[in-house]
Amino acid sequence: MERQLVGRLNDHLRVMTGRSTGEAEKKSWRRSLPILARDLVEADLGKVEMLIEYQLPRTSKRADVVLAGVDRMGNDRYVVVELKQWSQAELFEDNENLVLVPGYRREVEHPLLQVKDYCDTIVDFIGALHGDPDTVRGVAYLHNAADPDVHDLFDLVQSERTRLFTKTRRGAFLDYLRSQFAAEPGAGAADRLLDSAVRPSKQLMRLAAAEIKDREQFILLDEQRVAYEMVLHAVRKAHEEDRKRIVIVTGGPGSGKSVIALSLLGELNRRGNTVLHATGSRSFTQTMRRHVGKGNRRVQNLFKYFNSFMDAEKNELDVLICDEAHRIRQTSANRYTRAAQRTGRPQVDELIAAARVPVFLLDEHQVVKPGETGTLEAIKSHAETLGFRVHHVPLEGQWRCGGSRKYEDWVLKLLGIDTDDDPEPWSGDDHFEVSLAESPAEMEAVLRGKMREGYSARISAGYCWPWSNPRADDTLVPDVRIDGWARPWNVKSDRAVGTAPASALWATSEGGFEQVGCVYTAQGFEYDWSGVILGPDLVARNGRLVTVRDRNKDPELTKRSVSDLQIERHIRNIYKVLLTRGMAGTVIYAVDRETQEFLADLIERRTERVRPA
Repeated sequence: MERQLVGRLNDHLRVMTGRSTGEAEKKSWRRSLPILARDLVEADLGKVEMLIEYQLPRTSKRADVVLAGVDRMGNDRYVVVELKQWSQAELFEDNENLVLVPGYRREVEHPLLQVKDYCDTIVDFIGALHGDPDTVRGVAYLHNAADPDVHDLFDLVQSERTRLFTKTRRGAFLDYLRSQFAAEPGAGAADRLLDSAVRPSKQLMRLAAAEIKDREQFILLDEQRVAYEMVLHAVRKAHEEDRKRIVIVTGGPGSGKSVIALSLLGELNRRGNTVLHATGSRSFTQTMRRHVGKGNRRVQNLFKYFNSFMDAEKNELDVLICDEAHRIRQTSANRYTRAAQRTGRPQVDELIAAARVPVFLLDEHQVVKPGETGTLEAIKSHAETLGFRVHHVPLEGQWRCGGSRKYEDWVLKLLGIDTDDDPEPWSGDDHFEVSLAESPAEMEAVLRGKMREGYSARISAGYCWPWSNPRADDTLVPDVRIDGWARPWNVKSDRAVGTAPASALWATSEGGFEQVGCVYTAQGFEYDWSGVILGPDLVARNGRLVTVRDRNKDPELTKRSVSDLQIERHIRNIYKVLLTRGMAGTVIYAVDRETQEFLADLIERRTERVRPA
């Protein structure tokens, strides 16, 4: 019986996720699922449905089991069960959210915090539950552990979503199950859960509105206000006419696109509209979750990725805010996508279909990867082909780079983006400072001086050096080597390495200055002072900057399928992103000697070079 159950579950997951299950996971099923099934039978609840490996809405996470049935009043009841085979566990240094388990390499999340988050996500996004918190309960079942071996884990037991049972309390667990479910079939409740539309609940929207209002105070000016009001107008008209409308907001770095996005997220939630925020950038989404939804995982769930809407129902949201929409890809499919979802459907089509009013905020000059298709023309053309009305609002203002439109224009001419004009000398601007460092060591010294003055600063570079994995001793390899100066790239993964923050937090967390950032971690962020190293993939020849394909080491750009024209476009856009991250000033250094001399002619003769503090 156990072998048949595990085999059927493995087949199901292969269809659903496109991957085979590892032996460790199969072993976990064999050891845990029969115990829970036996307990249900012994509690005379054999008709309660077990939804095994239930995938949480709008996430790749899966709950071990969701029990589905009815309570004694005939109402649907669901109990999320997190199964743990631990025989021992203790809190990590009295931190109630982290747990140490013998045999594990690192600390893990407290199982009660884990199951509570699962319950909150189900209630917040499953429409059939109407946001009713009493419908979903949660337990962690440590069926191999005795009470004394996990005694301090009980401190987090606080509600019906944080119940904890061990083998010592198996009798109490059976009584708990009997108190939750009537001995009636649970198939109907299971079907209603599985077939329900996925959308944010009203309770979640009210919570998000309050959180965003408390944490962010935005002032919208000029075209920002126009874009904001245009979206609210489109939402009202789409409802009145029962017809989809699309809003596209375009603007350069620092023009206020993300300020508009967050202002809309808060206001639409306050008005009771169903709305989500999505991007194609892991760094940007993780930072939004960390700062806007700080301390509240339910609010963090409002921030999604573009590929979260492959299975979205038509118009399941009122509004979908697609920030950093230049990161939209040709399709949402990747190597983890299950076969049934590999339809070749354009990602922009999925995003447009998911909401009555899809909103796209983008900067076409930040398309930095092959396969990214987020341009004004591409989105507008696709929407109009479908017969939908499109509103376009261009943002002309500049809030980054000290508000210096002059600097942004200078960068565009320097890089030869959308212009045939030659690069021009930097003639200065009272609101923004540009300087040329004689070496990366000087650049670093200058920026450290700015940090001592209380400013934020980061160094970024073109992807022209190898990128090693961390060493066995949990230190980073200093791959970016220029003469006698060497620094590591930012961390690759979502976990910190030593004092170096996780990849997504390089631009915003303490410790990020000690690594060199790449475009994927810098894009979408800003800091007061920006140091930019021009690698050998962009050099000055005959009075202009030209790209050198074979000096770029980005795996995304070294594929044979990427044309020379695409490489040309992406490298220039990459440096445009890097050169426009600073709020107060930019310090530049070029590895190529001729390029350094070319920049000196444009910068140093008209600006006193910044010296180390």
